[in-house]
Amino acid sequence: MNEPEVLKRILSRDRVIAVVGLSNHAYRPSHSVAAYMQSHGYRIVPVNPAYANDTAGVLGERCYASLGDAAQALAQEGAAIEMVDVFRRPEEAAAVAQQAIAIGAKSLWLQVGVINDEAAARAKAAGLDVAMDVCVKIEHERLLGATHRANAPAPRMPE
Repeated sequence: MNEPEVLKRILSRDRVIAVVGLSNHAYRPSHSVAAYMQSHGYRIVPVNPAYANDTAGVLGERCYASLGDAAQALAQEGAAIEMVDVFRRPEEAAAVAQQAIAIGAKSLWLQVGVINDEAAARAKAAGLDVAMDVCVKIEHERLLGATHRANAPAPRMPE
């Protein structure tokens, strides 16, 4: 698990990310990580029942109470959740893994500190790529950052 080629495959392939436990508070890690991924062209789908009825959403996106609700809404627009990024307590990860399998996600990403071998094994057995106890933002910068910087326009120098 967490082999660079697997992480790179997830980050290159899975462009629609459901962030389970996404906070609307900018000081929370879930918020800064999701904002970073959004700024790099990934679609963020917030999943947090605390904000599901908030018309402002999170990061400008509608927030859903569950992965199932989010998957249903995206299906109506012809889209699908590809990665499930988990910012929840480790003991909640197995249930999230089961939901990720049920909606047909391609990968399960358990953030730093979210260590649950049962969740990882269940997702892998169902054919999902799995990352555990690593940060999607850090791995994106480490594995794909140089590529993004190489393709970015040169900074404009003051005259």
